[in-house]
Amino acid sequence: MAVEKQHTNPLASREDVATLLKSLLKPLDGQFEPGESGITLGTTCAHYGPDIARMEGLSRALWGLFPLMAAGEGAQESEKYLAAIRAGTDPQHPGYWGATGPYDQRLVEMAVYGLGLALLQEKLTNCFNERERDNLYRWLSQIGDAQMPDSNWNYFAIMVELGFKRAGLPWRREVIERRFTKMEAYYLGNGWYSDGPGRPKDYYISMAFHFYGLIYATLMKDDDAARALTLRERARLFAQDFITFSDAGGASIPFGRSLTYRFAMAAFWSAVAFSQLEVYTPGIVKGLVLRHLRWWQQQPVLDRDGILTLGYAYPNLAFCEDYNSPGSPYWALKIFLVLALPQSHAFWQAEEEALPPLRTPRAIKEAQQIVVHSEDSRHAWLLTSGQLELNNYVNTEAKYTKFAYSSRFGFTIERGRYGIKHAACDSMLLLSEEDGYYRGRRECDEVVTGEDHIFSRWSPWRDVHISTWLVPCEEGHVRIHRIESARKLQAVEGGFAVISRPGATQIQHQDRAAIVAAPNGYSAIADISPTLCRRPETVITPPNSSIMFAECAAIPCLNNDIEPGLTWLCCAVAGRVEAPVYSQQAPRLIIEPHSLRLAFATGNKDIALPLYS
Repeated sequence: MAVEKQHTNPLASREDVATLLKSLLKPLDGQFEPGESGITLGTTCAHYGPDIARMEGLSRALWGLFPLMAAGEGAQESEKYLAAIRAGTDPQHPGYWGATGPYDQRLVEMAVYGLGLALLQEKLTNCFNERERDNLYRWLSQIGDAQMPDSNWNYFAIMVELGFKRAGLPWRREVIERRFTKMEAYYLGNGWYSDGPGRPKDYYISMAFHFYGLIYATLMKDDDAARALTLRERARLFAQDFITFSDAGGASIPFGRSLTYRFAMAAFWSAVAFSQLEVYTPGIVKGLVLRHLRWWQQQPVLDRDGILTLGYAYPNLAFCEDYNSPGSPYWALKIFLVLALPQSHAFWQAEEEALPPLRTPRAIKEAQQIVVHSEDSRHAWLLTSGQLELNNYVNTEAKYTKFAYSSRFGFTIERGRYGIKHAACDSMLLLSEEDGYYRGRRECDEVVTGEDHIFSRWSPWRDVHISTWLVPCEEGHVRIHRIESARKLQAVEGGFAVISRPGATQIQHQDRAAIVAAPNGYSAIADISPTLCRRPETVITPPNSSIMFAECAAIPCLNNDIEPGLTWLCCAVAGRVEAPVYSQQAPRLIIEPHSLRLAFATGNKDIALPLYS
C-alpha cells in the first residue's frame, strides 16, 4: 500500500490486521482541526462539494474504528472522531452537518453511525451527554423517510434503525420493512441482486447488499428470525459464486464502478466471518481476507503522507466517478469488520487456508457473467454481457461493457475522443467509419447466458447489428462476431492490456496473431475467422490509461476492414502470468445451417453453440 514499511507487516494475525488499520488511521490525525466536524484529505472535488466531503472523510474512517472500539480497543484513536461527531450533529455549532435533502450524500454516510450504535450500544451512547445523544439521534433520524435512489441506499436507513434498536433508542420497524420491501423487488435469485431495478450486478452486491444483510441477520437473529434466515441463505448461495472473483494471490477481478473503494471488494468475507455463515471453513475465509489485504499492501495506493488516494492500483483521477471525493476511498475500511471479533473467535484461531478447488468456468446467469480461473488460480477473469450503468458515470463502457475483465491485467479507460490509442480497445471490438472515432458495445439488445457461452446482440449504429458469442476455454476465451453492416467500417479488436516498458516488453506479430510478453504477464490474440485474415498490430496507450499500472499499456489487436453486408469474425484471446500463450492449436469456427461449432484439434471436445435467430 505504501509508504514507510507497511510491506513488512505479514498480515497473519489479528494484531497484524489491527496494526494495518491503525497505520491507515494515523495519517488522518493530522487533518483534524480543533472544533471542526470534518477532515480535509485533498483538494479535488465531488459533485456534493467540499463541506460534505469533509464530513464523508471523517465518517468513512469509522468503518474501521467502530469495529476496533467494539473489541475494546481504539481509545487513543477515537476521541478526535467523537469530538467531531458532537460538533457535526449540533445545530448550534458552526460545523453542523445540516438538514439533508433528496438523494443527499450525507444519507450514505449515516450507515456507519448505525453500525457504531449496533456494535457498541451503550459504549458509544455513553460517550455523549444527554443533549449530544439527542442531537445525534435527531440528525440520524432524517434518513427514515428520506428520498433516495432505489438501490443499495435503502440499507443505509436499515442500518440506522438497527443501530437505534440495539442502542435502546426509539426505532421504527416500519422503516425497516419498507426498505426491505423495496429491495426485494430486485432480488434475482441464487443470492444475486441488481443494484436497483434494471441496474448492474457489480461489487455493490457483495460490499453493500450482503455485507449489510449479514450484519443485520446476525444482530437481529432473534427479533427478525425469518428474514435473518433468508438473508443468510442468500449470502451462502452468493458466496459460492463470489469466491471465484478472487485469485490465488488475493487479487480480485476489477469490474464496475466505485473500484476506488479498493479492499471493500472483499468486505463480504469479513461479514461472513462476523456472521459465522456456514459456507466455507474459517481458515478459507481467513485466507480470502488476509490475501486480499496483502495484495493491496503491495500496491502504491497511499500518498507520501500515508493517505489513501483516488484510483485503483495506483492514484488515478481520470478513472474516478463524479461522486468520489478525497475521503471516498476510506470505504475500504469496511473489510476491518473482522476486528470486532475477539482473538478467541474461530476466524482468528483458524489456520489460514488456500482457495478450495473451484469449478470454473462458472456461469452466473443472474449476473450475465462467466468466471474462469487458470489451472493454478493465479489468474481469474470474467466474461460478461448485458450490464450498463444507466447513470453514465465516467468511463461507464470501460467499467461494464468490455468482453472480459482480469484480476491480473484489469482494463484500460478512454483517454481521449480521437484515435485508437485513446479508445481503450482492450477486450473490445471497436468500429470506426475510418475517421478516427470509435464505437463499441454499449447497451445490448439481447443477452443469453448459457453454461458454456454468453451471447449478446448489440447495435453500434442503427444500421449495424452485431451478434457476439463469448466462449471460455483453457487459458482464455474465444470470441465470435456476426456483423451485418450497411456501411463500410474499420474494425479493431483487442486482447488484455499489459505493461509497455522499453527494453522489458517484447512484441511479436505472427501471420494472424499479436503476442505481447511484458513484466506483468503475457497477452495474445489470434485471428481464427473462417473467411478473412485480420492484420495483427499492437496498440500502445498513454500513461495512466490502465487501472492496474501507471505506465503505458500494450494491447495486442487484430485489424481489418468490414464491407457492407455480412461478415464473420472469430478470435482466440489468452492471458497468462508467466508463459507464452499463443498456440497453433486454436479452434476452428464452423458455421452450420442452424448452429456454430468450435472444433479443437488437440483432442478437446468440440463446442456447439446456438446460432440464435
